[in-house]
Amino acid sequence: MTAKRALDVIGGLVLAVLLSPLIAVVALRGSAGGAGLLRRRPVAGLDGRVFGMLTFRTKSPLAALPQLLHVVRGEMSLVGPCPLAPGHRESTGDGRRRLSVRPGMTGPWQISGRSELPWEERALLDLHYVDHHWLGMDLAILARTLPAVRKRRQATRTAGRTPGHTGDAGRAARVA
Repeated sequence: MTAKRALDVIGGLVLAVLLSPLIAVVALRGSAGGAGLLRRRPVAGLDGRVFGMLTFRTKSPLAALPQLLHVVRGEMSLVGPCPLAPGHRESTGDGRRRLSVRPGMTGPWQISGRSELPWEERALLDLHYVDHHWLGMDLAILARTLPAVRKRRQATRTAGRTPGHTGDAGRAARVA
């Protein structure tokens, strides 16, 4: 077993145990909605092997928590290129280079702005990771993932506020 795979198995199991209360809360909230709790979407894994990647049906960053199962099973890694659909242009032809490593729950694209980046930049980040990854890079990406997710959530909350919003104190002053 390589050091990266050992990190995936141990890290995946530890995270699954530590996050199990959060996973249970998300599962309970999701099951109350009536629709299925989990979504399965086909993605190309290591060497192009297709598997059904599980996510919760929520738009929250918590949607990815079921992917810890895929990490422990060896279908995914904690850190790697963004999972792609089997027929995606980056998973065929010259883009198959990215399939030489397992797709990741997080990666350079996650800590670098994710959806705000143009697709071409995300693809370049993934290919740079494929060509240059090592355990130290994985640890650095893991360390930067949670702060990046928090920063995005704070930006989303701030963007949702109306100009001049001053919170409860401001509202009370306007009413009085």
